[in-house]
Amino acid sequence: MRSKPLYTFLSLLILALSIVLLLGIRQLETSFKYQMQNNLGEIDLVIGAKGSPLQLVLASVLHMDNPTGNILYEDAKKIGKSSFIKTAVPISYGDNYSGYKIVGTTANFATLYNAKLEKGRIIKKPMEVILGATVAEQLQLKIGDTFLSSHGLVENDINVHAEHLTIVGIYQPTNKTIDRLIVTSLESIWDIHHHEEEDEKSESHLEPYENHEKGKEITSLLVSFRSPSAFLTLPKRINENSNMQAALPKYELEKLYQYTSVGLKTISWIAYIILVISCITIFVSLYKMVKEYAFDLALLRTYGASNFQLIRMIGYEGLAVGVLAYLLGFLVLKIGLYFMFNIIETDYQYSILQKLPLQECLQIGLLVVAMIILSILFAIYPIIKMNISTTLSNEK
Repeated sequence: MRSKPLYTFLSLLILALSIVLLLGIRQLETSFKYQMQNNLGEIDLVIGAKGSPLQLVLASVLHMDNPTGNILYEDAKKIGKSSFIKTAVPISYGDNYSGYKIVGTTANFATLYNAKLEKGRIIKKPMEVILGATVAEQLQLKIGDTFLSSHGLVENDINVHAEHLTIVGIYQPTNKTIDRLIVTSLESIWDIHHHEEEDEKSESHLEPYENHEKGKEITSLLVSFRSPSAFLTLPKRINENSNMQAALPKYELEKLYQYTSVGLKTISWIAYIILVISCITIFVSLYKMVKEYAFDLALLRTYGASNFQLIRMIGYEGLAVGVLAYLLGFLVLKIGLYFMFNIIETDYQYSILQKLPLQECLQIGLLVVAMIILSILFAIYPIIKMNISTTLSNEK
């Protein structure tokens, strides 16, 4: 390998590139599917303003897009009373703190993600908030701290509200969307945006929500069904007979995956082609070595070396290149994804990258080994057919 550094380098580089692409595609597919399944929680249906159903799902479930608009809370509550629905959780947002979204909702919101309090207590009055685990950790906030929210979904120092929000609780880590949210009551969102109107009403913060609901709006309604039959009837009824739209998160995210998977499959085929080319390069390198050192190999045979021992020498070189390339590819992939997803997480406050299962790594590793063994088998053909006397007599 040291005697032909250029061939060794090219073999390592091309094979490592194919491994990076193959592992990278599997990593992205695994991460996307995990986020799609894990962050849905128990949400079967999202009801919101008319517009793009995918945008509604991304905004209301994954909190990675702007909402399609608002709907009247009174209308949403009527739908929530349907016999098809087990739970209907309203959410309302439009503010943030340090880039983390503030979501106004009810106590049932946490149950959608099976989130439990790690510290503190539940919300009892407006202007109280519970932090997701990621928010508390990243912003170094604790119970009793107060802060001012900013209008909009992007961090800014211009549209800052005057009302202080007080932290009363912190959720346990769930590795779901709620980890990156600041949860408060619906009244808090309404009071912040309509405080002049609310000041004319009762000043008691302990009054039930119903006293503040008339004419109020929410972003969307997150619904869990009682039975699978609701999937066939309720969404169609809402879309056709109301000014709202109903979107099925699993269906919309599956469509998104189908769109993106075309590109992923294309890159996968390119990776497989590069893998074949890299194995051809390894074959050429090994075959060239066998032809160049034919005299030495024949001489070894005269001193008692068997065909198997010579073949083993060739095999060791091929497998050494494969192992080094796999380790190099794996290292490059981890470094590249680390920096890439750090940028994404900084922009979206969203932990996207998931650990690639060992089974996937082993499958690609076995594929690489199989291709290298195939290259070795072709390269050792001259050894098997070697005529020792002819080879030694022809050597000048």
